[in-house]
Amino acid sequence: GHDLDAAAGMAQICNMLRAYAGGQDEPPHAIVDRLDQAVTRMVQPVMATMVLARLEPGPSGRWTLRWTNAGHPPPLLVEHDGRARYLEDGSGLLLGTGLREPRPEAAVELPPGSTLLLYTDGLIESPGRILDEGLDKLAAYAAGLVGRPLDSLCDLLLSGVRPGDNDDDVAMLVLRLPR
Repeated sequence: GHDLDAAAGMAQICNMLRAYAGGQDEPPHAIVDRLDQAVTRMVQPVMATMVLARLEPGPSGRWTLRWTNAGHPPPLLVEHDGRARYLEDGSGLLLGTGLREPRPEAAVELPPGSTLLLYTDGLIESPGRILDEGLDKLAAYAAGLVGRPLDSLCDLLLSGVRPGDNDDDVAMLVLRLPR
């Protein structure tokens, strides 16, 4: 939803997540599992999607991304040569279903010079097309912009990928690793 109740519910979820993630050194799946349990006990029932990811220095000197995905569009990884792939592992149920299933987690070593894109569904969804079309368009477009500076990359993704018939909000978080 996009009303005041939905905004209040999301604010509660964000505040709980800050408390859980900031106060503990737990893996992402454990934090999101605890958050999901709290969401199901909220006075106003809320369902939400999210990705919680953590960058960690790896033993090889490269960075490792560890994440869990609660029903959210998958992160997109674009390598420095333009190969793009979605990080679909670690995907589980959205928050607030009340179903108690193990929360999956995944990890990947990020190649030097790669770009990681996390985004909301407003960037890819449209009432007039299936979700896979939006995902395919995003991956192809992002791969073609591999060498762009991050600020212009975001602007170009927003103008080139977001469907014209979608008035949903868009948020993007983009990270590029040094070569």
